[in-house]
Amino acid sequence: MAITPATYDITVQRRSDHQESIKLTDNNGTAINLTGFTIAAQVWSVDRTKKFADWTVAFPNRTNGEFTIKLSSAQTTTFFPDKLAYDVLVINGSGLKEYYLEGSIIMSEGYTST
Repeated sequence: MAITPATYDITVQRRSDHQESIKLTDNNGTAINLTGFTIAAQVWSVDRTKKFADWTVAFPNRTNGEFTIKLSSAQTTTFFPDKLAYDVLVINGSGLKEYYLEGSIIMSEGYTST
């Protein structure tokens, strides 16, 4: 059975670190145990001609379906134009690949720098 990815659009400040905390659940709201799973996530131009970044993925609680995706300030500094696309690919222990999340990244200009 194929997964229909959820859509979640986010706003990211250019030149900032950005993190999204995500919890995967099934249709009944029960957490998906992510033990043995891997997750990949990338940022692309909307027309998919240029890859801007790979998100860093961490698992604070695999058994409860929780993971985070992170971008560094060095990465977000390079995010031009002002609208990009991303998705999250989940790969189970058997190698089945399914997209669980996708959306737009709207860039907001950060003005303060250090």
